[in-house]
Amino acid sequence: MTKEFNRRSQRVEKEMQKKIAMILQYEINDPRISIATVSRIKISRDLTYAKIYITFLNLLAEQHDLDLINNSLKILQDASSYIRAILSKTMRLRIIPELTFAYDNSLVEGIRISKLIDNAINHDVEPYCVLMSDTKKNS
Repeated sequence: MTKEFNRRSQRVEKEMQKKIAMILQYEINDPRISIATVSRIKISRDLTYAKIYITFLNLLAEQHDLDLINNSLKILQDASSYIRAILSKTMRLRIIPELTFAYDNSLVEGIRISKLIDNAINHDVEPYCVLMSDTKKNS
């Protein structure tokens, strides 16, 4: 029973992720939410609640502005009943879950960690290059 539930909930999560991504891209026409992607969805065991993790790609280039993120999440939360209505027409579920939106900062953290690694590698390579050039001069 547990394996069957896990497979079903994973299928529902994947399908809902696709549908909500399409809804955000084509149906929500709010300029304050320009590029929002659904990074993952977590559905409760009884399929009545869904937490949608969102990444805002337009905010990656800018500084990590919490006011913009919170404002965008509030806009999405206000539109959750509209999104649920569209989901009810496109998905064959007995109960359409209540939607809660949360910000997923894993992409931002990944970029930050990647930059830290690049900086560490560059700082390690510079002394090695200087050392090698000094060795060649002395030869």
